[in-house]
Amino acid sequence: MTQYFYFRLYMQRKIAHIDMDAYYVSIEVRDNPSLANKPVAVGGKSDRRGVLSTCNYIARQYGVSSAMPTGLALKKCPDLVVVPGRMEVYKETSQIIHGIFEKYTDKIEPLSLDEAYLDLSESALHQGSATLIAQEIREEILKATGLTASAGIAPLKFVAKVASDLNKPNGQCTIAPDQIWEFLETLPLKKIPGVGKVTFEKLKALGFETCGDIRRSDEGFLASKFGKYGHVLWNRSHGIDDREVQVTRIRKSVGVERTFEFDISEQSELETIIIDKLLPELKRRSSKYLETRAMNKLGVKVKFNDFQQTTKDQKANEISLDLLKVLLSEAIIRGQGKPVRLLGIHIGLQEPEENSVQLGLGFE
Repeated sequence: MTQYFYFRLYMQRKIAHIDMDAYYVSIEVRDNPSLANKPVAVGGKSDRRGVLSTCNYIARQYGVSSAMPTGLALKKCPDLVVVPGRMEVYKETSQIIHGIFEKYTDKIEPLSLDEAYLDLSESALHQGSATLIAQEIREEILKATGLTASAGIAPLKFVAKVASDLNKPNGQCTIAPDQIWEFLETLPLKKIPGVGKVTFEKLKALGFETCGDIRRSDEGFLASKFGKYGHVLWNRSHGIDDREVQVTRIRKSVGVERTFEFDISEQSELETIIIDKLLPELKRRSSKYLETRAMNKLGVKVKFNDFQQTTKDQKANEISLDLLKVLLSEAIIRGQGKPVRLLGIHIGLQEPEENSVQLGLGFE
């Protein structure tokens, strides 16, 4: 068996794992610049009885980590600033990030608000270079959100995920097909997704610390000690991972939005932004979905300077600038004169089954 036998089948796959850097905390620092250059964590309680959700890289230098009790974190780092989470803001920012992903591929597998697998195999951008595409995605995320992301690129999912962690924060790493065998030889088993502390300690006690150690073992022995996961470890160590990027979510809407550097009060200026910026992008982004599915509504989203937001939707089967202007006017009235910090427009998509019946494709 040559070292390339198993992953020869995957030579043409280009999978990127995009992972935001300290996502929740980075948003808090972005929105409150006074926190810059300080150890910061999200979660917990001021009475020290809570648990941290995450922390920034400065706090990690003191030994602070996610899921750590707040009291213990403060003992390790007395200057740690603990702030409450704002899930609505995290979700809103995640929508912007995933909207950027959609500009580059339809094959997206979200893992959480701040990370996803992207299959870039069929992209012709940058002459098909997934490395350059991932770089552009990260630059666009930074421009749109003020946040940094890291990326791993490889023909195998688990290698892409491991690679995204190698040059954090704000970096990326590409493992080409002809580099996988050598890369895995010295890869610590604790880096493989699914190998937690308990499993790794058990592996270590048996003399296994790297994928190379697993290769020089026996698959049957691993299965006897770890069951089905023993086979998984054997496969991963030999560069076997035939899992594809799984697109499981049925899209119900397509939208674009923009957060302004300065709040806007004039409706005419907001209309100009719709015409010049949002509408062309919405048409481009929705065209691929409207080839096979019908549109059922049109809407406008407005967020005011106090972070309150409102959405106005109306049934529609086509994108109409006149209707968008009407919906924008109604949304602005709800703000009672407050300036606007974010503006978005979107369409709704009919369910595939509903669409099939309307197209005469239903079965009797």
